[in-house]
Amino acid sequence: MMLKNKWKKLAVTVLAGMMVMGALGCGGGQKPADTKKPAAVSGNITGSGSSALLPLVKDAAESFKKQHKEVSISLNAGGSGMGLKQVSDGSVDMGNSDVPAASKLPKDKADKLEDHKICVMTVATIVNKDVAEKVKSLTKQQLTDIFTAKVTNWKEVGGPDEPITLVTRPKTSGTRALFAKYAIGGAEEASNKSLETDNSGLLVQSVAQNKGAIGYVALPYLTKNDTVATVSIDGVAPTLENTYSGKYNVWGYEHIYTNKNPKAAVKAFLDYILSADYGKRIEELGYGVSSKMQVKDTAHD
Repeated sequence: MMLKNKWKKLAVTVLAGMMVMGALGCGGGQKPADTKKPAAVSGNITGSGSSALLPLVKDAAESFKKQHKEVSISLNAGGSGMGLKQVSDGSVDMGNSDVPAASKLPKDKADKLEDHKICVMTVATIVNKDVAEKVKSLTKQQLTDIFTAKVTNWKEVGGPDEPITLVTRPKTSGTRALFAKYAIGGAEEASNKSLETDNSGLLVQSVAQNKGAIGYVALPYLTKNDTVATVSIDGVAPTLENTYSGKYNVWGYEHIYTNKNPKAAVKAFLDYILSADYGKRIEELGYGVSSKMQVKDTAHD
């Protein structure tokens, strides 16, 4: 009887060992699902529009192409209006915009596009460093008077005795639309055609090189650039922290618009740029993470 019980115990032990080995052979030792290689995609992706969003989209494209070597991505600026027009007429796959499509396109065309809200973009007022020595902050009214050319000399707002040089953006610019709406109360901005550009990098360069110059630019263009100085509005500096808290109001959501059924490569790219993995890069590049906004303001949508 004792011998019989020993054989039973031995059989149970052997069976248990076989079950463990079987489990290992069926995937018990595999890596977690989220470390698997992404599904292979191929093809061409084209995009145009917002120069404010361009650094982030370019950065994401470079990372994405390391995982998907069969995908080519071509990106251009040109302004939010241009990007929305081109994605609407089918000449590009993605239209990058600082503003909702309905603000630049007829409703019937805007309704045919799919909105992918990417991040938060803060717009900063910048000045030449000779101005920054005396002008650290401007009231909203002073800023409005400057950009509508009612005030034309810095001495009128506490600065040096020198002319104000506006570095402006074209009307197709989404950054211009955001600045007009939230910084200067919807006033019509005066245009300086000689220095007008929707290339954010060139705008920063123009402000840095022209004495008495003032302009505005997306915060990401200032993260590694100290050639110009930022100006506070009513004492509030243009920082991500102040944007998140609601203290600083000159900001907007960044959008990538596509048609309702984007091709596989475009969908894979959008999934990547919106992933938690890539999300870590957003603040490093100077953009804001939408989920960190403490004040929900539908006017900014």
